[in-house]
Amino acid sequence: MNKEIQKKILVADDNPEIREIVEILLTGEGYEVVMATNGEEAVNLVDSTIDLIILDVVMPVKTGFVACNEIREKTTAPILFLTAKTQDSDKVIGFSAGGDDYLSKPFSYSELISRVKSLLRRYYIYQGKEKNKEQNILKTRGLSVNLDTQDVILDGETIFLTTIEYSILVLMLKNRKKVFSSENIYESIWDEQYFYTANNTIMVHIRNLRKKLEKDQKNPQYVKTAWGKGYYID
Repeated sequence: MNKEIQKKILVADDNPEIREIVEILLTGEGYEVVMATNGEEAVNLVDSTIDLIILDVVMPVKTGFVACNEIREKTTAPILFLTAKTQDSDKVIGFSAGGDDYLSKPFSYSELISRVKSLLRRYYIYQGKEKNKEQNILKTRGLSVNLDTQDVILDGETIFLTTIEYSILVLMLKNRKKVFSSENIYESIWDEQYFYTANNTIMVHIRNLRKKLEKDQKNPQYVKTAWGKGYYID
């Protein structure tokens, strides 16, 4: 059986036309699809069998942002926001709530499928559900990352990271002292061609990563900035 058939995606959107279109696209790719019409339904439907969640931002009962916060208490599965909102402030809220990616309406069908596949691929590597022969532990100062278990330990305490944050951290730890531009990070993590607005997306994920790792975000000890060039871990 194709592995994609085994993966279940939860779609939450109050617009029946959007739900129908997304369901047709996803089932056509072999995914099992579960539907919710509002944020509260989405939270209630999330369990260990859900591999990815697609949330509309503006929904009745509970918004996508509120639902995302509650879903993050139940699962680390990637969350993709679908929304007509394109302001950077909305993206910041979405990523801060625990979202992994953001797709603005109207979107192309191929772009939706590409984002879904990319998120699932990273998630399964992150969770160790795909074959991964790397056995080593990456360390710097009080931070360590176990590539087998995907545990991130900072000063003896486990740190929760989203799949995107984890992927960025591992990328930099595997390439210590190398400066990564936003373009480098995007193309390495998303595995697709960089576009200019993606810079804001990278900045938000870096900011969230620093919130979790740094005692003083203005003077970071781990994820540092090479002004005008990018980010690195020394």
